[in-house]
Amino acid sequence: MRDIKIDSVELGRGGAKVGMQGLGCMSLGAGPEADTVAQRATLEAALAGGVTLFDTADVYGSGASEEFLSSFVRDHRDEIVLATKFGRVRRTAEDGGRRPVRNDRAYIRQAVEASLRRLGTDVIDLYYMHRRDGRTPLSESVGAMAELVDEGKVRRLGLCEVSGAELHEAHAIHPISAVQSEWSLFARDVEDSLVAAAAGLGVAVVPYSPLGRGFLAGMFTDATAELDSSDYRRHHSRLTGENARANATLLEPVRAVAAAHEATLGQVALAWVQQRAEVHGLISVVPIPGTRKAGRVAENLRATRLTLSEAELAELEPLAARVVGDRFTGMSRPPAARG
Repeated sequence: MRDIKIDSVELGRGGAKVGMQGLGCMSLGAGPEADTVAQRATLEAALAGGVTLFDTADVYGSGASEEFLSSFVRDHRDEIVLATKFGRVRRTAEDGGRRPVRNDRAYIRQAVEASLRRLGTDVIDLYYMHRRDGRTPLSESVGAMAELVDEGKVRRLGLCEVSGAELHEAHAIHPISAVQSEWSLFARDVEDSLVAAAAGLGVAVVPYSPLGRGFLAGMFTDATAELDSSDYRRHHSRLTGENARANATLLEPVRAVAAAHEATLGQVALAWVQQRAEVHGLISVVPIPGTRKAGRVAENLRATRLTLSEAELAELEPLAARVVGDRFTGMSRPPAARG
């Protein structure tokens, strides 16, 4: 199949028009100069293919991702929808290896200014709360985010890894355009309460890790054995050891569907996520697979032309319930997303 240009969808009711697939930029901005040149080419290829939602966070590469995106943002500011996040604080020696989370008003004010500076822009199109801290009431945190909209520093608001009840509470304070959570053939916790709430409120869902951190694309079988020692995926229980080997057997139905369509595993996984909008009555579902490679972007975009049959969807339906291991180390999902 030739390279394509994807269609656009509404990012939530009355929201910005974006390509029906976005680009996750967590891994961009790292590596030697030659690698960063290739990464810039990846951004340009994504834009040429119709991707307009570019997603980063202040914590990615300790700010390096935002800094790397700044020149691309400057060159294409009116063509893209720029999303970034606050809330996950850089680790210190006193944190004992855990990454603190802050949602208080003072921190939000500090974080947005730092992100604007690194991104080299005067406004963020979509500003997410990356995680809830469990201490700060939504009235304070979403209230502070709403102030940023009033001041013109932020255009729209988003939340990550929240429950349906939390989305309703936040939306009553200020309209929420998008919610971001992990959603894939192997991770469907989001369907417990969040999806129904988003459908009812007209909020877009932006799935991260729609390819199961590469596992659903068949990129590796055991992260510990096959990936570099610095790769964060080596710490995910679903992706390592006996769990990974057990989960790899669940890919056989995905392989069968892929073969029937002359598609890749990753394209089937993305097509499944994209069809969740129709299944759940959502305004839009805009997955944000991440990659540093332009060729991978082209492969991912072709998934937008793939439609799975009812029989194929039924074949894939049981997979998530059979996955072994937690979604996050030590817990199935962040505390804020429970309930």
